Amino acid sequence: MKKLIGFLGAAACVGTMQTASAGDITGKITLKGTPPPAPEMPLKADPFCGKIKEVAAAPGNPRMPFYVVDKSGGLADVFIYIKEGAKAAAPPAQPVVIDQVQCQYTPYVVGLQAKQKILVKNSDPLMHNVHPQPTVAGNKEANKAQPANAGPLEFVFDNPEVFLRFRCDVHPWMFSYVGVVDHPYFAVSGKDGAFKISNVPPGDYVIEAVHRKTHPNGKGITQKIKVGADGAKADFTVELPAQ
Repeated sequence: MKKLIGFLGAAACVGTMQTASAGDITGKITLKGTPPPAPEMPLKADPFCGKIKEVAAAPGNPRMPFYVVDKSGGLADVFIYIKEGAKAAAPPAQPVVIDQVQCQYTPYVVGLQAKQKILVKNSDPLMHNVHPQPTVAGNKEANKAQPANAGPLEFVFDNPEVFLRFRCDVHPWMFSYVGVVDHPYFAVSGKDGAFKISNVPPGDYVIEAVHRKTHPNGKGITQKIKVGADGAKADFTVELPAQ
């Protein structure tokens, strides 16, 4: 019995050590340069969107979120993921949710794993249509109407793809961009440009940062890193494309 207890204790200790050895990849995305003003979303001019109470009460039309930058140059909505070195993993049961609110998709950029469910909701008092437009073979295109008060629409994509675009054909300014990878090691930068990829096993990796407007073909900026028990640091500077 004492030997069994000792063995179980040692196994638990090893498990704890293995868990503790995983680290976080943290960093910040900074935009170099001043982006041009983004075009407005013509919400008020639309006969349906303009009648939404919150839209009608707003002082003006929102602009397309091409470059969301804070005062320090931190760039939001950048998809960061391990491009090389991560092992494929089964998708989580928890779905990713995209909503349609005030005639805009939210979030604008989101990540998930291949074969993980995406639920698209319609919180507006009007009809939208949900049109994912994958370009990778095996990821199926769809185009579904979604009336007001209808239940969420469910989508699953089998293969990695950065970025997979969702659009609304009824309101042509409505887009959401999805980074699909086959493992859980990804993040989207926040309003201050910061990001964190959690619980990464120790090892050598190549990570990539992709901005939808600057890297429209899905090929972003790569960096080699080594993750240890204390994690790793990876900052990126995104440069505006030549005009």
